This record gives sequence, structure tokens and C-alpha cells, in this order.
Amino acid sequence: MSIVTKSIVNADAEARYLSPGELDRIKAFVTGGAARLRIAETLTGARESIVKQAGDRLFQKRPDIVSPGGNAYGNEMTATCLRDMDYYLRLITYGVVAGDVTPIEEIGLVGVREMYKSLGTDIGAVGESVREMKAVATGLLSADDASEASAYFDYVIGALS
Repeated sequence: MSIVTKSIVNADAEARYLSPGELDRIKAFVTGGAARLRIAETLTGARESIVKQAGDRLFQKRPDIVSPGGNAYGNEMTATCLRDMDYYLRLITYGVVAGDVTPIEEIGLVGVREMYKSLGTDIGAVGESVREMKAVATGLLSADDASEASAYFDYVIGALS
């Protein structure tokens, strides 16, 4: 839920007008909209490159993942791993656009630990894949945009650690 929606829902629940503080937060949200969209456009446009480079880096650091018995062993399982990485990058762009982690949490993180555990997937490796995507992605952004985007990558990394 965006800051705009949250503020309105909270004010309406109390049958009051938006407070000056809420209006300031909404103003900051609106003012930062162009930057959030720019970040999302950059990440979306470079998604294939981000996922491929991050995957290559992950597999170099963690050869056990692509070795026999590893969760990404073989072409099909490697493709599945990269697909999951792309999924998390997409969720991060949702959070960036919303200016809030709620879409990330509600769409993609509820029950994720249990799912990976049931599949026998090393959740630490999944978290490491997002760290690698963060490193690649933030290298494509200005310092300010990288700082903004990093918070969303870090949120996902924290959920997977």
C-alpha cells in the first residue's frame, strides 16, 4: 500500500483530514516519483543482463549450486534458478515504484522460507543471488538512485537470510 493510500485510509478511519505531516510525506512521495520510475525503468530494461551477470557471479562463488546434487545442476535447474532471480528483481521494481516494501512482502515473500525448505533449496544461496543482483544493478544507477534501490534489495535479502 502506498504512502498515499495508507495516509488516506488512516485519516478516514479516524474521520479526520490529512495531517500536515501526512501531507508532507505524500508531497515527498510525489516529488520522488520521477526518480522511482527512472530506477524501475533502468532495472526493467537491464533485467536480462542483471540476472545473467548476477547468476554467473553466484555460480562462481557457489560452485556447489551447479555441481551434481546442487539445486541449479543441469540446464533446466539453472534456468529455474535464473527465473527465480528474475522474479525477485521484478518484485524489487514493484517496491521501488510503490515507494514501499508492501508489494514485495505481500506478493513474493509470504511463505517463501517454507517453500524453499520444502524444496530442499538453500535459502542462503537465494539470498546471495539477490546480493549479486544488487551489486550488478546498483552499478547501473547513479549514487542517489542506487541508494534508493538498495533499500528494496536489502529488504528481500533480509527476508531470505
